[in-house]
Amino acid sequence: MFRRLVVLGVAAAAATGLSACGSGPDPGATPDAAQPLAGTTLTIGSKDFTESILLSQMAMQMLEANGATVNDKTNIAGSVTTRNALTGGDIDLYWEYTGTAWVSYLQQTAVVNDPTQLFDQVKQQDASTNKIAWFNRAPLDNTYAFAIRRSEAEKLGVTKLSEVAALAKTNPAAATFCIESEFSTRDDGWPGLTAAYGINVPPANVKMLDTGVIYTQTAQGDTCNFGEVFTTDGRIKALDLVVLQDDLKFFPIYNAAVTTRDTTLAEHPEIESILAPVAAALDTATMQQLNSRVDTDGEDPADVAQAWLTEKGFLSS
Repeated sequence: MFRRLVVLGVAAAAATGLSACGSGPDPGATPDAAQPLAGTTLTIGSKDFTESILLSQMAMQMLEANGATVNDKTNIAGSVTTRNALTGGDIDLYWEYTGTAWVSYLQQTAVVNDPTQLFDQVKQQDASTNKIAWFNRAPLDNTYAFAIRRSEAEKLGVTKLSEVAALAKTNPAAATFCIESEFSTRDDGWPGLTAAYGINVPPANVKMLDTGVIYTQTAQGDTCNFGEVFTTDGRIKALDLVVLQDDLKFFPIYNAAVTTRDTTLAEHPEIESILAPVAAALDTATMQQLNSRVDTDGEDPADVAQAWLTEKGFLSS
């Protein structure tokens, strides 16, 4: 059992009914203000990278502290697979990103640079089209970016992506890139980026690597000068990488938010108020520090999640 939650004004009565992956509370049970999810079973998923696992560990610990029995189904490979697990009923909840939903699931191409407007549109469209509920948007923005080791950035004189596009024309040998396989095919990834900025390099200049390897190879500079990174990743600071400015604002906003089926939220509305203060406290700098504790310091995601929740007062010691 995870540590007990400090009561934050969540609803006093547990909702009745069944979740898709588990049972609802016993309708004959006496409501408990400190355990509003007593008798409820929820299956929590995540994607297969550190931040997603960390966020879902936070959700699991908070929900369990409120009386729920939680099944851990984190570390699912790929965004589409994780989303399908939610829509198909294999999991009840996971944290998704507004940009991913806007581009990949809702198939939208319009650029929305205001985070609140983007969230509101994603929430409305996903609910009406797919019956998926979005709530608890966190301020953190885990968008795509390109980074380069500091010494090479100074040598090449690049600080923004438009300058990388110019470099590809004047010094193509220096315009080498490391990207993930998923990024190589996404509309908000390599095809869209190269079209938006006019980056034209031969295929040999682009290497597809696993996420973690991209950071180390970018820091070493042997395989590539420019590596695809995520802005909340703790390895950026640890490896002294410089993030290039997206001066054309190509990359969408990727605020993290809790997603569930609308039926699950209707049956267990307490979930929203339980997780709201956690989401509100997660800005980009905080998430980068938490990610670094896992990826750089080697700590376990569950331990990092519990320590932070306790430090913030969401869980009691």
